[in-house]
Amino acid sequence: MKTLCGPCLVTPAHTPLSSPSPLSRRQVMAWSLASTAAWLHTTPAVANTWPSKPVKITTAASTGSGPDVSLRLVAEQLSRRWGQPVIVDNKPGGNGVVAFNATRSATSDGHELIHLDSTMLTSNVHLYSRLPYDPLRDFAPIRPTLQTDFFVAVAKDSPFKSIDDIVQAALTAPDRVTYGSWGLGSPGHLGALRLLAATNTRMTHVPYKEIPQLFAAVATGEVQWALGSIASAGPMEKSGRIRFVGVAAPQPSPFAPGVPGMASSAQAKAFVANAWFGLFAPRSTPKPLRERIATDITEILDTPDLTDRYRTLGYNRLDQKPDEFGEYIARETQLWGRVIAEAKLKLD
Repeated sequence: MKTLCGPCLVTPAHTPLSSPSPLSRRQVMAWSLASTAAWLHTTPAVANTWPSKPVKITTAASTGSGPDVSLRLVAEQLSRRWGQPVIVDNKPGGNGVVAFNATRSATSDGHELIHLDSTMLTSNVHLYSRLPYDPLRDFAPIRPTLQTDFFVAVAKDSPFKSIDDIVQAALTAPDRVTYGSWGLGSPGHLGALRLLAATNTRMTHVPYKEIPQLFAAVATGEVQWALGSIASAGPMEKSGRIRFVGVAAPQPSPFAPGVPGMASSAQAKAFVANAWFGLFAPRSTPKPLRERIATDITEILDTPDLTDRYRTLGYNRLDQKPDEFGEYIARETQLWGRVIAEAKLKLD
C-alpha cells in the first residue's frame, strides 16, 4: 500500500454508529447459501477421509511476521494430525490481492486454503472502487486464527490520562488533536476513524511509512496518540517511552490488565478496534469439510504449547465456527462501510 507522510488528512465530523441494519442478515444468507448445493451432495465421510495429499495454505502475511509465525505453529500441528504435509506459502502485498491471485484457480476439495486479514475481508470493499475479488463470492469462511486488540498509545509525558481526555480535547477544539498511523487505510488509521465515528469528533490524521517511525513520533509528541497492538507498540510501552491509556475493547486485555477497557469510559463506550486473521477456502468447498478443519484448529489451539505461544505473541483467540465467522464478517463489513463513507475515504 502506498502511504503518505507529508500532508495530513483531516477527517470530517461523524455521527454516532447505530446497530447493524437487517441487511446483514441477507448478507449472511448470501454467504451461507452459495455453497448449499455442494454441501447437500457431500456426506460427512468426505471430511473423514480428507486430506488425501498435501495441504497448501497461502497467506497474505509476510514471512516472519506474527500472523505468519502463529500460522506456521498451527500448520505444524495440523500436519501431525492429518498425516499430510501442510505447506505455508507467503504471498504478501496488494492488500491481499497477491494472495488471492495465487489461489484464483484453487480447487474446492480443501487442499488449497487462503489466510487473510480483517481489512482484506471487511474494509477493502469500501476503500477501493474495484477489487479483483469479492469476499462473499470468492471465499468460504473456516475460522479465525488470531485476534489482537488495539491500545491507545500516548507519550509518557502526555497530558492525556484516559481515552476520555482525548475525546474531550477533540470536542473542545475540533481538528487540533493529532493521531498517527502506519499509512492511509491501515488498520491503525481505520481503527482511529472508528473512534471518531463513535464519539462524533474530528481529529487530524498524520500517516507514517513504518510502524517504528509512528511510535517514535508518539514518544516525542510529534503526534498526540496512535493505536497499536502488543506486538507493535508493546516494546516501547515496556521501555517507558509511551503509555497505554486504554484498550479499544469493552474489557481490559489480559496482556495489559491495568489498562482500562472502554466499558469504563464515559464517552467512548462504543469504541472497538482490533485486527484479525482468518482461514478461508474457495467458495464451493463443502461445509462439512470446513467444519472439520475448524474443529481441528480449535483443538490444536487448546493445547498448552499453542496457548503459551499465542500469549507470547500477544494474540487473543477468536473462536467461531464457519457460519459464526461468516456472520461476524458480514456485520463488520457493514459497520466499516458506514465508518469509511462518513470519513469520505477512498484509496483509488
